[in-house]
Amino acid sequence: MSYLVLARKWRPKKFSEMVGQEHVLRALANALDSGKVHHAFLFTGTRGVGKTTIARILAKSLNCEKGVSSNPCGVCSACREIDEGRFVDLIEVDAASRTKVDDTRELLDNVQYAPTRARYKVYLIDEVHMLSNHSFNALLKTLEEPPPHVKFLLATTDPQKLPMTVLSRCLQFSLKRLSAALIAQRMAFIAEAESIKYEPAAFSLVARAADGSMRDALSLLDQLIAFSGSDLSETNARAMLGSIDRSHVFNILEALARGDGSRVLALVADLDRSAPDYDRALIELAATLQRVAILQVVPATEFEAGETDAAAITRLAGALKAEDVQLYYQIALGGRRDLPMSPDPRLGFEMTLLRMLAFRPGEQLQAADTATDTRAGVSRRGPGGVAAAGATSTKGAECDIDAASWPGVVDGAQMSGMVRQFALNCVPASFEQNLLKLTLDGAAADRRTQQIEDRMAQSLSKFMGRDIRLAFETNDAQVMTPARQRLQDEQDKVSRAVTAFDEDPAVRGLRERFGAMIDPTSVKPNN
Repeated sequence: MSYLVLARKWRPKKFSEMVGQEHVLRALANALDSGKVHHAFLFTGTRGVGKTTIARILAKSLNCEKGVSSNPCGVCSACREIDEGRFVDLIEVDAASRTKVDDTRELLDNVQYAPTRARYKVYLIDEVHMLSNHSFNALLKTLEEPPPHVKFLLATTDPQKLPMTVLSRCLQFSLKRLSAALIAQRMAFIAEAESIKYEPAAFSLVARAADGSMRDALSLLDQLIAFSGSDLSETNARAMLGSIDRSHVFNILEALARGDGSRVLALVADLDRSAPDYDRALIELAATLQRVAILQVVPATEFEAGETDAAAITRLAGALKAEDVQLYYQIALGGRRDLPMSPDPRLGFEMTLLRMLAFRPGEQLQAADTATDTRAGVSRRGPGGVAAAGATSTKGAECDIDAASWPGVVDGAQMSGMVRQFALNCVPASFEQNLLKLTLDGAAADRRTQQIEDRMAQSLSKFMGRDIRLAFETNDAQVMTPARQRLQDEQDKVSRAVTAFDEDPAVRGLRERFGAMIDPTSVKPNN
């Protein structure tokens, strides 16, 4: 009993059956249909994206008995023999196993002879970058001026290793990694043709694990069929891939959003019972945060068909602040880098999550002048150290808004992200009858959008307990906004640090003895 693996059984036999790579297929089809076919082609790209498949279809298009075209018949003897891998005038060479110059010379000795029965003699050299320098030198002359009956099709995953002399003699086509959506769609087509029942979420998992390679995806599909039989479910796919249940990721992120450290550690302990791959867990965490960030920036984003966790992603987008999502994402990436150096993978994973709890965007700013807080009626430190408004919105309603109180009002209104940065580049000019007039620093005028203005007005209205309207005027002169004040304070701090460093006795002694010079840009203030 022989079984043909799915990657071979469903290998495309025509350009129209290819998935993706439209930019390459269009160029080849135009060349074939117009009769202007170059003598040497180089196909580059990662594994499993269709380099060899396209090369074989091209060889079939050139030698189809019904004529050269972008749509070979597929039924003539030449087409069938190429599909079966036994066409005498298609010479396939694995450069990884024939790297010596003698092998290349032996191959090229037969170039001068006409094809046995085909229109063209086609040399398909796979992983061509594995050839030695001497082999490339032997190939160059033939590659530049081959006989009219010869075509060279080269494929490689590492074009950087090819000499420029070879690259300049070929038409180069760079094949792209396939999207997970395209791969999942192809797997669904194959499953339906094979009468196999499946869950779309299972194919989404396999498609992401394939990392852009259709061949890897179909190999994983074979493995999933062997693992689960006729039940191609999301649960079985996760078990086969060693992926963690997404509910663990969502629960952890929800606990982080609440700042609940004990709950986070309890969830890690629960996760540890299934002996997970903690690197994969961090990948899942980062991938989920990326989807949350997209939904926060573009709320109208549509989820893929069959998406089972759309509600959880939407819930997280509302629970997490945009700046927290960005910070958590960076910490998750750093956690993956540090994981191999951790005493234990679980400890490394826990420390990554604790780091997310320990660091909050803007914490340093919240330790600023307390007098400003009092005038604005704002308590900067809420439960868990997070910035919060006053005990009630009544305090906000009673406070006045002027240049001195403005930073505290921004904090009290809980502005965040781009809205906060824009607000800190403004300074109140007047506040009468619920109309707040703001002077905008001209340097920040390009950040002004209707969306930011609307969100700013909503935050202020909620904080003040009444409908606040905004009016802006732009001043190109240097307005002393909170942002500019903070920048000036930082510059003053650096200037004082440089002066203190310059006056240090040890530094002065080094200058006098060795003629040393101070690089002011290297001096950092001690916070």
